[in-house]
Amino acid sequence: FKPTNWSINNKTSIYILTVIIGLMGILTFNSLPKEQFPDIVIPTITVQTIYPGTSPTDMENLVTRHIEKQIKPISGIKKVRSYSFQDFSVITVEFNTGVDVSEAKQKVKDAVDKAKQDLPSDIPTEPVVADVNFSDFPMMNINISGNYDLSTLKDYADEMKDKIEELPEITRVDMIGALDREVQVDVDMYKMQAARITMSDIERAISAQNVLISGGSVPMGNMKRTLKVNGQFTNVDQIRNILVSSVPGSSIYLRDVATVTDGYKEKESYARLDGKNVITLNVVKRSGQNLINASDKTRAIVEGLQKTVLPKDLSIVFTGDQSTATRNTLTDLINSIIIGFILVTLVLMFFMGVTNALFVGLSVPLSMFIGFLVMPSIGFNLNMIVLFSLLFALGFIVDDAIVVIENTHRIFHNSKLSIGQSAKVAAGEVFIPVMAGTLTTLAPFVPLAFWPGIIGKFMFYLPITLIITLIASLIAAFIFNPVYATSFMNKEKHPHELTEEEKRRKKKSFRNTVIIFLLLAALFYVSGGFGKGNFTIFMLLLVLLNKYVLTGLIKHF
Repeated sequence: FKPTNWSINNKTSIYILTVIIGLMGILTFNSLPKEQFPDIVIPTITVQTIYPGTSPTDMENLVTRHIEKQIKPISGIKKVRSYSFQDFSVITVEFNTGVDVSEAKQKVKDAVDKAKQDLPSDIPTEPVVADVNFSDFPMMNINISGNYDLSTLKDYADEMKDKIEELPEITRVDMIGALDREVQVDVDMYKMQAARITMSDIERAISAQNVLISGGSVPMGNMKRTLKVNGQFTNVDQIRNILVSSVPGSSIYLRDVATVTDGYKEKESYARLDGKNVITLNVVKRSGQNLINASDKTRAIVEGLQKTVLPKDLSIVFTGDQSTATRNTLTDLINSIIIGFILVTLVLMFFMGVTNALFVGLSVPLSMFIGFLVMPSIGFNLNMIVLFSLLFALGFIVDDAIVVIENTHRIFHNSKLSIGQSAKVAAGEVFIPVMAGTLTTLAPFVPLAFWPGIIGKFMFYLPITLIITLIASLIAAFIFNPVYATSFMNKEKHPHELTEEEKRRKKKSFRNTVIIFLLLAALFYVSGGFGKGNFTIFMLLLVLLNKYVLTGLIKHF
């Protein structure tokens, strides 16, 4: 098999390539966007219409039916559902999968525009057309409270909002429960009539004097200075003293016909936590960005502001943090993959011996690293389905390597060929059956990639991940594993064939291995790395198990 011959003849290049794939695979794994579930776009558009003072029956007859009539002829629609409530109408348009969401949204907007001529003329706001996007749901809520008025809390919340929105991982931050400043001009109708002015006069007077006008530029030496006339209001007294009308003998100011109050808009949203009023910041992550990184950076910004800008008695509570569940799910699946890899290696050690088992076991991380390198180019992120697919593929990945390594071991021990020639012959003998076996394993998963509907989009990650990983395992079995075998596989001697010197050397080597494992475990425990220490002890137990249990069982198997 020519690729195997080339790899064995260029072992140095293969080892360098192994290191590169390993390092780049780890870096890609760390940089891949991490989500709990795949980022699925649902082709659903909603049309919402508000018509105050209208009963559900009238909403149905006056608004909903007219919009439905224009929407139904649109091509690609799967289902249309409408709901009419008091003062409110909502129409949900579900399109077939595969329809471009932005194009579908534009078609619905065009249909709503056609229906406007049949809608009541006194509807205060136009119908709102929006698409359903899971990325628009907040990834976390930041609740701000303390012994301060809402205006002061809003200032602190604005400071926090501006800092968080600077992150590239964040789309926007929505503020809930805050007061918005509003200057209210309450006109006395009788005084306005006595002064012979109208509401339009007051409106024009306010807008005409609240302006910022550019005055051009003035040469000053070697530079030019820009001039501007700033007439924008800075306080309420300036608004009160606006000249509304001037006639011979009298001038009418706004304070003469109206009461000007610096107040707040009527609240449109409320936020409460533990029975107390709070201001809540809903943090929305940008689609395709790393959820865990976005959460960590957001928390770091808040902690930094608490240490520098925000008062110590200001209470900040995080709720609804999606990264917590995502982090736990991904950690559990990654741990399952590691444990599964160890168990696979343990089974291989029983049937193939330590050396051959390690050769085969190396194909697992190598195949996964190759898969990680491919994922960014096809737009995959690291989610529960992808990790479950890798866990599911653990048993399949080693199949190709088992056949190649075992055939190499058989030819090498039963013939007079060198290890290099044995590996070349072994790979050539089994390539066709191994390729056939891999393709038959992949074949049942191919139809899953064409599964229609939302579930099909959700499950699309499973067959594609399996296909990529199994193809990578085929490459590892015929390109990388033969090189490892030619470098480390030796003919085994029976214990009675060993000289006393060789027996002493093996005992010393085993003793040194145990000491190194114990020292590494102690170093990890002292430095606080209990997980790494436990893993080192577990590997030591595997070495002892192989030495005193598996080796004897294999000989009698």
